[in-house]
Amino acid sequence: MIVDDSLTVRTIFRRMVEGDPSMEIAGTASSAERAIAQIKKEPADVVLLDLEMPGIGGLKALPDLLAAAPGVQVLVVSSLTQDGAEATVEALSNGAADTLQKPRPGGFTEDYRSQLLSKIRALGSDGTDAASSAEQMGALAGTALDAQATSGSITPALKTPRLKRPDVIAIGASTGGIHAINLMLRELSPSCTLPILITQHLPSNFIPVFARQIEVASGRPTKIAEDGTEIRGGEIAIATGHGHMRVSRLSDRLVARTSAEPAVSGCLPSVDPMLKSLAEACEGRVLAIILSGMGRDGFHGAQSLVEAGGSIWAQSAETCAVWGMPGAVTKAGLTSFVATPQGLGQAIMARLADKAVPRGGVPAA
Repeated sequence: MIVDDSLTVRTIFRRMVEGDPSMEIAGTASSAERAIAQIKKEPADVVLLDLEMPGIGGLKALPDLLAAAPGVQVLVVSSLTQDGAEATVEALSNGAADTLQKPRPGGFTEDYRSQLLSKIRALGSDGTDAASSAEQMGALAGTALDAQATSGSITPALKTPRLKRPDVIAIGASTGGIHAINLMLRELSPSCTLPILITQHLPSNFIPVFARQIEVASGRPTKIAEDGTEIRGGEIAIATGHGHMRVSRLSDRLVARTSAEPAVSGCLPSVDPMLKSLAEACEGRVLAIILSGMGRDGFHGAQSLVEAGGSIWAQSAETCAVWGMPGAVTKAGLTSFVATPQGLGQAIMARLADKAVPRGGVPAA
């Protein structure tokens, strides 16, 4: 479904989408109010949503739109101005899955169409393969899970060193990850005093807005990890949008370093450098959590971390906008726990309190 107050934009997007035989337009709407009413009658897998429209607008209508069509994925089509960044990051925090810049007149090129269709295709996947793979992994690991249920730990499929108590929590996320991060962080009480590092795929001018919103949502001091930033307990450090976050140890301190070297995943920032550097700097005393995201970023870093004795947890397939990143580490047997974002947050508190991590995840509240 295409929701935009501009007839021109709706027409262009319709032509772009209908040019792909695997997609069809469920409907179009010139306002959020009309979209909410229409989607109840004509369901859609993906909604292209403009935020600035007459009436209540896309941002205020987002919760009602998601409620009217459970399971729908929302792609925010927004400008990248500062005002646009504020509204877009808020939308992503409230359940929108992804964002794409709305080009100026003349910018609706074939390259733009390719980006648009790629995002729609990823968000429109029904998740059957992901869920099936998750079930297969669960069946294969069932014996190991039963054996470890009483101790509260779940052993990864790979033969790895004994899991170490974490000194740092590291989070990697992409498409759909901002909403998941918010849900997870809300489950952490003040007694969680470990430093939290976040690498989230976002345009660089979105990062300051994202950091402010995370600080409000988490109730924790939050900073952008520029080169030389000290990693402190009780605080959140977020990778810049113009470089990877690497962590090095200086005596008894952890310090963030930035790097723009090409990553295997092609992402900037990439989750891999963060996890690989933490594996060395913290000698594996890291809990890494891979949330919703397209692609396989974080996979190689997760391998290094598990080999060093660290733990990898992942978001469950059915709660992801895209199960690419968490699916990659789960299907490889790198994860020792898979759950909803809320369940992951609750399990962090259980782990830090030396209580049993609930087997199979914690149900969403």
